[in-house]
Amino acid sequence: MNIRQVSGRRIARETYRVDLHDGDLMIALAGNPNTGKSTVFNSLTGLKQHTGNWPGKTVTNAQGKYIHQDQRFILIDLPGTYSLFANSVDEEVARDFICSGEPRVTVVVTDATCLERNLNLVLQVMEITDHVVLCVNLLDEAKRKKIQVDLPALSKILGIPVIGTSARDGAGLDALKDAVYQVAMGEIETAPLRIRYGSAVEECLNLLEPIVQSIVDKKVNRRWVALRLLDGDWNDEASRAQLPFFRIRESKQLSDAMALSDQMLLEDHLDRDSLRDHIVTCIVAQAEEITQKVLRCEKQNYNDMDRRIDSVLTSRIWGIPVMVALLGLVFWITIKGANYPSQVLGIGLFWGQERLTQLFLSAGWPDWLHGLLVLGMYRTLAWVISVMLPPMAIFFPMFTLLEDLGYLPRIAFNLDNYFKKACAHGKQALTMCMGFGCNAAGVISCRIIDSPRERLISIITNNYVPCNGRFPTLIALATVFIAGELGSYQSVAASLIILAAIVIGIMITLIISKLLSKTILKGIPSSFALELPPYRKPQIGRIIVRSLYDRTLFVLARAIIVAAPAGMITWAFANIYVGDLSILQYGANLLGLFGHLLGLDGFILMAFILGFPANEIVIPILVMSYMSAGQMIELDSLQALRELFFANGWTWLTALCAMLFCLNHYPCGTTLLTIRKETQSIKWTLITFAITAATGIILCFVVAQSARLLGL
Repeated sequence: MNIRQVSGRRIARETYRVDLHDGDLMIALAGNPNTGKSTVFNSLTGLKQHTGNWPGKTVTNAQGKYIHQDQRFILIDLPGTYSLFANSVDEEVARDFICSGEPRVTVVVTDATCLERNLNLVLQVMEITDHVVLCVNLLDEAKRKKIQVDLPALSKILGIPVIGTSARDGAGLDALKDAVYQVAMGEIETAPLRIRYGSAVEECLNLLEPIVQSIVDKKVNRRWVALRLLDGDWNDEASRAQLPFFRIRESKQLSDAMALSDQMLLEDHLDRDSLRDHIVTCIVAQAEEITQKVLRCEKQNYNDMDRRIDSVLTSRIWGIPVMVALLGLVFWITIKGANYPSQVLGIGLFWGQERLTQLFLSAGWPDWLHGLLVLGMYRTLAWVISVMLPPMAIFFPMFTLLEDLGYLPRIAFNLDNYFKKACAHGKQALTMCMGFGCNAAGVISCRIIDSPRERLISIITNNYVPCNGRFPTLIALATVFIAGELGSYQSVAASLIILAAIVIGIMITLIISKLLSKTILKGIPSSFALELPPYRKPQIGRIIVRSLYDRTLFVLARAIIVAAPAGMITWAFANIYVGDLSILQYGANLLGLFGHLLGLDGFILMAFILGFPANEIVIPILVMSYMSAGQMIELDSLQALRELFFANGWTWLTALCAMLFCLNHYPCGTTLLTIRKETQSIKWTLITFAITAATGIILCFVVAQSARLLGL
């Protein structure tokens, strides 16, 4: 067997697509989840950053740049991971990038309050590369918990620069930049601590290292390569992938050395199955020994307050009720708070429509062009922006606030048992929560699930929680038909109805996940480590910027791109006549019988079909259809909407079935495009469309026919 280096730099560039200019220095940023790594990244790079996917991987990468002492650095934010043993896609990406030799320096971010656990990753990184800087972050949290870290002693033990920071406040970041610069420019010679794995393993490493040294590039640590050779079955193709920058082929010298190493390990009662456990045990023991030397804690039970809060938020009795109550509060604030800004935006945007109309009239342009561009495209965009932007601008910051506080992992903890019974992944609870804002964003967040099977289940079922695009339809119907007589309590009643719809959506998510796992996506639920991070004081400014810039505007831009052509198509369908009827009316007539079976009518189905690009325009299309107005309009009050619907044959059953179909029908165009991109498969995109559409049709049919049979 032989190992040959394959142009590490060339492969790294092609694999990771890092755009470097002459003189740029690449820095890798690694760390466990919940150590503040992203905060360090954002603080160093500011707005000079962009995100994408590792090619061929459903793992997000973030790249940014900063300049220090006239030197430009390209900072690569690696996925948060607990180890580099490549048990998940995240670990594989982080390990491969560090191993490539492309980063000039690797900065490992740790949490000062969880130093012992975080040092496991630090020690693994130091096995791969000598150019390491340790960032001990969250010193403010450590101070609050009476924890002291002896940074100079830690630096002396590890043999690398150790910098203490409180990245949220910007403390220590200049010192971190200095340390990175000095290591990158060779001004500091590092001497990383090497873990000792016992006499038998060390003898094997001494045997293999000279052979490995002659066949690998100097940028890759030969001791690390030898260790990977020892703990892997290199007759297995999957194990050979553990060294992605090497080609392995038969070589008598290396084969003989490997055979002798196996014999030496067996004499010490270490086979390949137990060797990995032995290696991990040595790393953990080393981390524990180092921590005992550098950590001082005046208060032994410094996490008591967190545990007391968790005893309520994650308890079997109160966990779910508190979660439901918090969601209800978020939805009430979203519904109540979005009304006024929606009206203001609507007035402003439709004022713009009047100005555009005057422009078209003064220019003498044809009516059909005015209708297509202004009454069709512009008016649709005005609807989408005025209806979609305010709820998202309220919901996403509140969602990010819960995320910043550390509550979202508690939601996953509370729902984990239910998803386990559904043979799905516990992290699906987090992706489901993201779907409340936008199902496309929820689909993207499914990247956090390592198992491809469970990731697909999460992607397919994400549509069963209502997004901001469907909230306006659900709120309007709930307010008009159920909460319409409650006066000042309308918003509370509507919130409770929406909350009930969401509970139904969660139940359907679990049922469909179970069916998928027992049919087309069979498999055993995978295990995962779910960390409950400490509760932290949220940073309101960062929450607003991150939620509005990274989420709200991103999702809104996608919706606008899809909704613009939909407006033109809708206007054309309503204004192109065949005989005495428009295409829209013909379609409604054709769908009338099918709609009746579902408790709906043809116009409602046509509204959902034409609203495929953007759910926000379903109600405007429906109103336009009933009034034969030829353009999307809005009635001036909910009472007028109620009277219009009643005049066209609506009953409470029609409203209920319309809400159920809105909750369960196929994803919008934006979400389907996102599914296509995330799965890299048209097949799974079509399957998602078929399953979700069938769910809505079957549910509405059962409810409608049951009500009619019971005489309701």
